[in-house]
Amino acid sequence: MSLKELSQFSALLSAPQLDQLTRLTADMSPLQLAWVSGYLAASASEPGQSQAQSGEQAQQLTVLYGSQTGNSRGVAEALAQRAAEAGWQVNLTSMGDLKPKQIKDESLLALVVSTHGEGEAPDDAIELHQFLASKRAPKLDGLKYSVLALGDSSYEFFCQTGKDFDERLANLGAEALLPRVDCDVDFEDAAEQWQVQLLEALAPHQQARTQTHTSAVAGGFSASDYSKQKPYSAELLVSQKITGRDSDKDIRHVEIDLGESGLNYQPGDALGVWFNNHDALVEELVSVLKLDGDAQVSIKDQTLSLQQALLEKRELTQLSPAQVQAWAELSGDAELQAIASDKDALRGFIHRHQLADLAKRWPVSVEPQQLVDLLRPITPRLYSIASSQAEVDEEVHLTVALVADEHYGDTRFGGASHFLAAAEEGQTVRVYVEPNKHFRLPDNPETPVVMIGPGTGVAPFRAFMQQREADGINGNAWLFFGNPHFEQDFLYQTEWQQYLKSGVLERLDVAFSRDQAHKVYVQHRIKEQGEALWQWLERGAHLYICGDAERMAKDVHQALLDVIADHGGKTREQAEAYLENLRADRRYQKDVY
Repeated sequence: MSLKELSQFSALLSAPQLDQLTRLTADMSPLQLAWVSGYLAASASEPGQSQAQSGEQAQQLTVLYGSQTGNSRGVAEALAQRAAEAGWQVNLTSMGDLKPKQIKDESLLALVVSTHGEGEAPDDAIELHQFLASKRAPKLDGLKYSVLALGDSSYEFFCQTGKDFDERLANLGAEALLPRVDCDVDFEDAAEQWQVQLLEALAPHQQARTQTHTSAVAGGFSASDYSKQKPYSAELLVSQKITGRDSDKDIRHVEIDLGESGLNYQPGDALGVWFNNHDALVEELVSVLKLDGDAQVSIKDQTLSLQQALLEKRELTQLSPAQVQAWAELSGDAELQAIASDKDALRGFIHRHQLADLAKRWPVSVEPQQLVDLLRPITPRLYSIASSQAEVDEEVHLTVALVADEHYGDTRFGGASHFLAAAEEGQTVRVYVEPNKHFRLPDNPETPVVMIGPGTGVAPFRAFMQQREADGINGNAWLFFGNPHFEQDFLYQTEWQQYLKSGVLERLDVAFSRDQAHKVYVQHRIKEQGEALWQWLERGAHLYICGDAERMAKDVHQALLDVIADHGGKTREQAEAYLENLRADRRYQKDVY
């Protein structure tokens, strides 16, 4: 029952109290809501007597997470549930919700953090990450901590953010309960072991607590009905190409029916999609490696055929450095061994090749189980949601670019994008919602928004516009969109024109890079409209960027700095500080990949 529905049946809360409770819980996850429920129930069960009064003060364990895609949050929630069941009073919170100076008040800290992009802290960890490296950071002699770092070894700065936190906490005098654990994309087993070992290391520091509080908190941590670990089997309704016949890009509008799942999402959230590898790719691998697809292999405690394992369980379209190094050793090929031993060459290699390329160009003799053990588990892909439930009810829409490249005469596809592009109406798709509270519309719907989303980066802004139209908000919305060609690549063109006509969208600036002799991108349009953009910022506009992190987001960031410096009369340092203040105030938000 929602708070709004509850208010119709009870007068126990005054209107201001109900309004305050609604605002406090509006952006909480199901797990956090459950914890609050348990906490309040425990408080109510002992009227007039606090834990401190009872003489059984519970020791608090703070579980902090910094998460870009939800993995760190998921591990932190699992640890929080285990700790609560073990009798701890647990404070589970995002780094973005912790005031950095509060770190000095902590005594026991478990920190789970991912690394984003090229060694960068995830958005919700930036402020704490910077604070601990600054001269303002306090001595932390009384703090005991442990760090679990999540990353991807395909990137140069593997688990860098976790390494930074570990080093900075130690330099400030904190004591590590356990050595830092660095996890690759297949992090589940390592994270599980870390949780067990951490609770063992924490046991000597645990104080007594009341049975009432223990059961209430432990019972409060409960997983939502559907999650990454328990996805919902949804029905695919539409996978329609929305780029022109002559476009170099194959971009799909995908619609998925969430049915009776009860899954809810907000504009700005992402949809996690589990996928199977393509049959043809599996058949090619089995054939090239001269293996028997019916051969039995084991994955953890499950026995299945090699073909099923390659279809459903193992990553075939993304390589890791460890895989290339292992393959080089198996092949004995001098060229591949040279690549595998050169850090820079290896990094470029894994982004241009797939497993099938290795198998064809550098054939090896490998047993079925050996192959399965060499490969990483399939991980779901996250797509920015391109719809608002205020508009589409029990559906969810995505904007998906089919990844396709030529490799030695063969076309290689991205795993999830090919799965969605090739899916037929009625096909089952396993999905879950990944909340992204760091990419949200302003609390005040009348606040101006500036949306910068070239290519498929426009997806969440379609959701933004659907929501603002449903809320009856006109104007104060400005979209920058870019793609190669107007006639072939203007995604959702009719919808944007309708929003302009109705007044929901106030301004639209487009950049079609290859429709003229010189290339024009969104960052050029931003600088052209610099004076107007500066005025929007000065009257409180929120800035949003969605799309490619490698080039676009960096170029747009530089363009924004130029606009602020040129039209705000600021130095480069002042412009950078201005943008940093916008980010800290959640007026500058990014969803980049």
